[in-house]
This record gives sequence, C-alpha cells and structure tokens, in this order.
Amino acid sequence: MALDKNAKIYVAGHRGLVGSAIWNNLLQRGYTNLIGRGHKELDLTDQYAVRKFFDEERPDAVVLAAAHVGGIMANSLYRADFIMENMKIQCNVIGEAYKHGVQRLLFLGSTCIYPKNAPQPMTEDCLLTSPLEYTNEEYAIAKIAGLKMCESYNLQYGTNYIAVMPTNLYGPNDNFHLENSHVMPAMMRKVYLAKLLNDGDWSTIRKDMDRRPVEGVDGSASEEQIKVILAKYGIETNKVTLWGTGTPLREFLWSEDMADASVHILLNVNFSDIIGIEKYSSVHYGNSAAGTTDRDTNAGRGGAIPSLGEIRNCHINVGTGKELTIRELSELVVNTVGFEGEVVFDSTKPDGTPRKLIDVSKLHSLGWTHKVEIADGVKKLFDWYRLN
Repeated sequence: MALDKNAKIYVAGHRGLVGSAIWNNLLQRGYTNLIGRGHKELDLTDQYAVRKFFDEERPDAVVLAAAHVGGIMANSLYRADFIMENMKIQCNVIGEAYKHGVQRLLFLGSTCIYPKNAPQPMTEDCLLTSPLEYTNEEYAIAKIAGLKMCESYNLQYGTNYIAVMPTNLYGPNDNFHLENSHVMPAMMRKVYLAKLLNDGDWSTIRKDMDRRPVEGVDGSASEEQIKVILAKYGIETNKVTLWGTGTPLREFLWSEDMADASVHILLNVNFSDIIGIEKYSSVHYGNSAAGTTDRDTNAGRGGAIPSLGEIRNCHINVGTGKELTIRELSELVVNTVGFEGEVVFDSTKPDGTPRKLIDVSKLHSLGWTHKVEIADGVKKLFDWYRLN
C-alpha cells in the first residue's frame, strides 16, 4: 500500500537529529501533512497520553525516531533509565499504531544491537549470536525488543512495520552537550572550545556556554568557573583529552543521508520485499502454497505459520560500509576546526566496542546508497555548529 501525498504521517522525535532530518526529507518529497509533538506536548512514556494522541490524530503512517539516547558515560550511569524509557516509548507507540490501524511504521534502532565481538562487517544475521557490549547493553536490549515488535506484528497481523538500524549518525541538530553527546559532536565541541580558550575569545565561549550549559555552568559564570568545568571534560587552553586509546574503528553516516534512506524505505519497501515475496505472499494472500487450511486459520496474519520456517532478522542496516579510527576522526576534526594544539587520548577510559562496521548489502539491494563522505560531512557539521 503506497502512501499518497496527503497521507498523515506522525514523526515521533521530529526535533531530534534523525527525526528533524526525516521531517525535512518528507517535506522535500511533497509530504506536507506531517504531525510532530515535542516532549512537553506529548510524553511518549505515558501510555494514556499516547493513546489519546492516536485517538485524536489517527495518522496513516508513523516514524518512530524518538528515543532516550546518550554516549558511553550516560549509558553507564543511567542504565535503568535507558532500558525502561526506551521500552515504554516503543511499546506505547507501536502498540497504539496497530490499535489505530496504522499499516506503515518505520522504527529507528541502532547498530549497538549487535554483539560486541560480532564478525565484521556485521550482517543482520549476527543479531543475538553472542554477548552485547556491556557499556550500552540496556539501550541495545530495548532496541532489539523494538525491532522484534515490528517483526512480530508483521508476522501476526500482516502490517508493514520496518525496523532500520543506522550506524553512528551526525549532522544538523546534533547533540553537542558534553555530558551525554555521541563521539563526533562531543569531540568537535571540545576541540573548538580548546581553540577558543587559546585565542582568548571569551565572547564566543560565553555564547557557546549559554547555548549549551555544562553541568549548569553557563556563559554568565566567571572565566575561572568556566575553565574549571571545561577542564573536567578534558578541555584546556590549546589541549584536548579524549576518552580511550583512539584505536576503535567507527562508521559514520550523515543524518540527512540517513533520513533519505529512511523515507525511501518507508515509502517503497514492504515486509514482503525483505523476507522474500513468494514465501510471504503465499500466506498473506492465501495462495496455494500455504494450503487452504493455513489460509483460513491465519487470515490476515501475514506469515506466522510453522510451515514457513523461521523468519527473523528482518531489520535493515543503514550506513556507508566504510570506517575510520577514532584517532583518524580526531585528525579530521582538528583540521576542520583549525586547531593547532595537543590532542591526548586517556587510555584509562573505556573504548567501547573495538569495531562496528555494518554490512549494507540488504540496503543496497533495496535501491539506496549513501551520498555524503566523512571528510565533507565533518566540514558540514562544523559549519552548522558555528551557526548554531
């Protein structure tokens, strides 16, 4: 079932890194009947509020880009929050979407769902084959539950709820807050602030701190207070300290590329395209391969039939299939910012997963490939950050 240009599409998390990019991509494609609610307007962890929202709005399609997210430090400190809040969001939105007749839903996950020591590059089939990375285990388990919800609704009810697992994302509206941001924006802000300290550009430093206070310290604080709090996060005059050894390999995808892939999948990809049209349609449309008994017993159920065998790992990796080390990334950021100081890696701090490269063969087979390469993307991100 294709979505016409008048379809009402709810983008949960429409102000975030991914959600805002998806929102803009839909607008560019002519989909203007979009719904978004900020956290203050709609708390997605509140089941009754979510039900009321779906009762009133009745969206035709849903993009679930809202999540409780953060880096290694936040994942380590707030483990209960990460699993509980993400599970609540997913259960509420996916459950109410089904109850209100939503046929198309796109669920945004993360490649942290894969085992810490998964074979590289990671295919969709390495899910649940060995232990997860401990530092973000709770978030990963929540996201695995979300993709399994999508898969299970499709198999039981014949819906098109597709789960995509993007690699590390960066781009406009990224989170640059030092306490809970991901590696690239945190690194970029640290390097930029260290340069500003060296330049003695306190006007710009204060603007930056006003925009994104650090542990409550904003631009109105004294120079000494600002220096103390920045030093806590490894930011000194012309010197930056980064966590880990710099050796882990990471893949990065420009958020607007991710949005384009997401909308491509939302509009053009059906569950049957992922698991094999013949296997799926023989059940969903009651063809002879399923047999009369199966068809009658499972009318409208889409595929939950033992004779089809095990259907799993129906999610889609979204990335570039290319990687670089954290140290190489820091060199790109340093060159882009024009930083001439020292970058030090603190090997007493955790590295996280040693390598996280995904196999994007399934994505390519569905008709999409990335456009923005990492060197250009870092420049684009720094330009956006300075303007914001």
